[in-house]
Amino acid sequence: MTLSEWLIFFFVIQVIHFLGTWKLYVKAGRKVWEAGVPVYNAVVLMKIINRPLWWVILLFIPVINVIMLPVIWVETIRSFGKNTTADTILVIATLGFYIYYVNYMLDVTHIPERDLKPKTGTGEWISSILFAVVAATLVHTYFMQPYTIPTGSLERTLLVGDFLFVSKFHYGARTPMTSVSFPMVHDTIPLVKTKSYNSDIQYPYFRLPGFQKIKRNDIVVFSWPVDTVRFFRDPSGIHVYKPIDKKSNYVKRCVGVPGDSLSVVDGYVHINGKQTELPDRADIQFTYSFKKKGGDFTQDVLYDRYKIKPGEIGFDGNLQRPFVFLTKENAEKFKNKPGVSELKRRIQPKGEKDPNIFPNNGKVNWNNDNFGPIYIPEEGKTVKIDLKSFSLYRRIIEVYEGSEMGIENKLTVKGSQILLNGNPIDSYTFKQDYYWMMGDNRHNSEDSRTWGYVPANHVVGKPVFVWMSWDSNANGFLNKIRWKRLFTTVGGNGEPVSYFYYFLIALVGWIGFSQYRKRKKAS
Repeated sequence: MTLSEWLIFFFVIQVIHFLGTWKLYVKAGRKVWEAGVPVYNAVVLMKIINRPLWWVILLFIPVINVIMLPVIWVETIRSFGKNTTADTILVIATLGFYIYYVNYMLDVTHIPERDLKPKTGTGEWISSILFAVVAATLVHTYFMQPYTIPTGSLERTLLVGDFLFVSKFHYGARTPMTSVSFPMVHDTIPLVKTKSYNSDIQYPYFRLPGFQKIKRNDIVVFSWPVDTVRFFRDPSGIHVYKPIDKKSNYVKRCVGVPGDSLSVVDGYVHINGKQTELPDRADIQFTYSFKKKGGDFTQDVLYDRYKIKPGEIGFDGNLQRPFVFLTKENAEKFKNKPGVSELKRRIQPKGEKDPNIFPNNGKVNWNNDNFGPIYIPEEGKTVKIDLKSFSLYRRIIEVYEGSEMGIENKLTVKGSQILLNGNPIDSYTFKQDYYWMMGDNRHNSEDSRTWGYVPANHVVGKPVFVWMSWDSNANGFLNKIRWKRLFTTVGGNGEPVSYFYYFLIALVGWIGFSQYRKRKKAS
């Protein structure tokens, strides 16, 4: 929605509120005009329903306000004596319009000092659930979000089965763009497997201030830019619209930041012509081909000694050799394994064309191991637009800075001239920053090499903490828990250190202190 559309929508909401409540304001001893002044009418309403003024803030927080509206409707009618279960059901089922009936048709009396405790156990239970959802949604949306590593694209840095806490405040929390959605879930409601949101009304993009910028080689969670596939897709096709904040969440390493000139040389990232230095916790994996001559290749041996998971040994039909994904350290161990000979890292040579590589036009001789160079766009910077750069920036201009921002942008080619909405252009100035995301498992990761740039408005947050790690390939329940990874930080230098036992000590101490304080208070 455009700004003017939002102003109209806000005005309509204010008119609806005024028409439905002005008599109730008067019966509560207030003036008629107080029901019609935006924001101030909410402050007055909190006084009428005897609720704290900070509730007004909740009414203006995206997603939280959708949860709060039914609460306000119920509290309003209860403040005028309509506190039966039937009244509660009616006001919620009619989306608050039952208040019109109370306002115009009933002779009600305001109860200024009403008991705020629900009259029934059910009411108290519902109130507790509602505010637990509000608190959890607030934390989940603006502070910290749980996330699970679903694929091996960052192995061995982050492992499949790692359960993370993702910080929203490091880079600044992105406020929700989808105004109506089911709380605490992403794009699909569990069990019923249906869409969890309504995309008709969209908030404009806004990000709260963060205390750090994305640095090169940070691990970042982001909304997958090209996501048009969803679990609940229509069987007739997979190309569907998904709002930015409801696209699938991906986690990759940010290997290039705005303003960088990036290339990939023999599998290694180069920035401005120089190979990047990775953090010491980064474990890059490549594909190795080898000859197999006897030896023990049982799954237990492969996994316990070389961290090769089931299904990770493939067969290259062209080379007539098996291949496997290994870090440099594990490759050194694996090449000395009895039955393994001629272990060699597989590299796609420079100039070999891969049609699945960005910009996906089949005109560049790039592949996963030898790619670029490309420029990573920076907000406010201008680039030359010609036939060579057309494919690199087309999606940025048409989608990320076009349709997703409510702007109709269309790039076309006429001879050797590039046209934007029918007008000739030879340059373009970017409206936001962009990033280049890649997996540490270089030959087993669908990343920016496949689908291109990640816009700044798609950034979700920064993984900071592994609170649980589950190894589905291990035998035995206790062995499936990766104990050394529990309560470890994602960033930092050196081997990850588990703070699990410190957490247990703190938890036992807190429980003991709480019990002591409770007994002291009782005495």
